[in-house]
Amino acid sequence: MAFKSQPKGFATKAIHSGQAPEQWTSLCVIPPIVTSTTYKQDGPAEHRGFEYSRSGNPTRNVLETCLASLDNAKHGITFSSGLGANTAILTMLSNGDHIVVSDDVYGGTNRLFRQVAARLGLEPTFVDPTDLNALSSAIKSNTKLLWIETPTNPLIKVVDIAAVSKLAHEKKKDIMVAVDNTFLTSYFQRPLELGADMVVYSLTKYMNGHGDVVMGAVTLNDDDLHNRLRFLQNATGIVPAPFDCYQVNRSLKTLALRMEQHQKNALAVAKFLESHPLVEKVLHPALPSHPQHELALKQTYGYSGVFSFYIKGKLEESRKFLKSLKMFTLAESLGGYESLAELPSVMTHASVPLEQRIMLGITDSLVRISVGLEDSDDLIEDLRQALEATSAK
Repeated sequence: MAFKSQPKGFATKAIHSGQAPEQWTSLCVIPPIVTSTTYKQDGPAEHRGFEYSRSGNPTRNVLETCLASLDNAKHGITFSSGLGANTAILTMLSNGDHIVVSDDVYGGTNRLFRQVAARLGLEPTFVDPTDLNALSSAIKSNTKLLWIETPTNPLIKVVDIAAVSKLAHEKKKDIMVAVDNTFLTSYFQRPLELGADMVVYSLTKYMNGHGDVVMGAVTLNDDDLHNRLRFLQNATGIVPAPFDCYQVNRSLKTLALRMEQHQKNALAVAKFLESHPLVEKVLHPALPSHPQHELALKQTYGYSGVFSFYIKGKLEESRKFLKSLKMFTLAESLGGYESLAELPSVMTHASVPLEQRIMLGITDSLVRISVGLEDSDDLIEDLRQALEATSAK
């Protein structure tokens, strides 16, 4: 079986949406980097669409238009980081509002909801989003936001976006369903088409893909939600720099090509790891062994390069394995052209409470890797030698 067939035109939109040379008097083909913080007005409160760069910037507008197009959305809004986008959504809520959150999310998201949102009077409840009964029971009369990642981070659980969105909206009409789509990008998954209200990205990862920009974004269709978020983008000041917007806009031009190669490389690596005697279990949705394999094929257009696996042993073996890698770099983050590896229990998810890590299965033997664009044979050889070094006495 195969993933959903990708409709034609994605790469064309990535290259042309928002990029028209006619919007500039110079007719430049590549959108310029506009660094001005302020703009001359024709008269008091009479401007030509721009007044202060926090409120709007031409380079940022180009990127936001392109991002919206790739998700088949009406609106795209960028922020200074992925967590900045999360924070903007949280500031749409009020003291006393309740949030239902995936139990397995990026450690920074978990920390934001648990240690910041809760302190500001918002009530988060963490629940397994693959359990629709548990999800339904968690929704209360004051629930205003349902937050899911799919695939989840770092356990790579695949969540049924259509079923979750339908359940939430039928149970409570004013609930907002937000889906963190960082792992798959708009190339492999488009949650708005499945009923979600907002799609959230850390553009730092695959969308930029070059490890040189920190940025976040939200895409959506609802005009009212867009107006509220646009107000908060300006009011909170969580905006990205023009040069960073230029960088991400540049990177989107190769997104389709990059994602296809990430997918090809990662699947080859995953199959190798699944066959290795020192690997306990591989968590990759394209493998038939994944518990939500069929859902992944039905819901997505493919899979990216990030996945996790359990190495046989404990912290000592994991440390030895990771320190033995030569081509994979031991570092946090993911989605770049370079291959990375990390240990979530002590790195990206160290801020998650120990009892929650134990409950989820984020053990000291769980390794997360981000397979880059190197030759897959070289990556497999690197993993092979590191595993052999781990087992050596």
